[in-house]
Amino acid sequence: MKRIHIIGSVGSGKTTLARRLSSEMGLPFYELDNVVWKRPPAGDVRRTDEERDVCLAEIVGVDDWITEGAHQVGWIGPCLERAERIVFLDTPYSTRLKRIISRFIRQKTGRERANYKPTWTILCRMFRWNHRFQREGRLEAMELLKPHEHKMLILKDNRLPHASILADARKESRSALRQNVLPRPTIHKKINRTKEK
Repeated sequence: MKRIHIIGSVGSGKTTLARRLSSEMGLPFYELDNVVWKRPPAGDVRRTDEERDVCLAEIVGVDDWITEGAHQVGWIGPCLERAERIVFLDTPYSTRLKRIISRFIRQKTGRERANYKPTWTILCRMFRWNHRFQREGRLEAMELLKPHEHKMLILKDNRLPHASILADARKESRSALRQNVLPRPTIHKKINRTKEK
């Protein structure tokens, strides 16, 4: 599996998962926020729609990539069409909220790099985005992904999926397609693990 798209709300763990899979599988990963925005030292500059589409086409036009983002609009279509596996991180609302707060603290204290300036305004926006996803965005995402459900994997936690899980999911899809049956989206729930000392 060489082309993976990860979608989910802010705070769902998309970047963490993309980074982990990138390391395990040797694939480059791309944050779609950095497709929408240029990041010069003077401050973020939004790309035009044409520039954004060209940038995305260059990424998905090759054979090996992982893309991730919260975006649920038409311009991400090439990611969905080209991806061999689409991972929907359906992380619980409370978990996302805690992650948003803890990440903001790490960024404000300089312990974590941010693509944007971590301001209180940005934090409030993230709270709103998270709430909207819970109220409306989740259903919108499911509707957007419906044509691609045969290659979709739904996860409740970003610590579970490693390359082996994604490979197993791909085998399930191939088997079902041979029988002309589309598999139901696979759902993996969080597993409690004993902390290593």
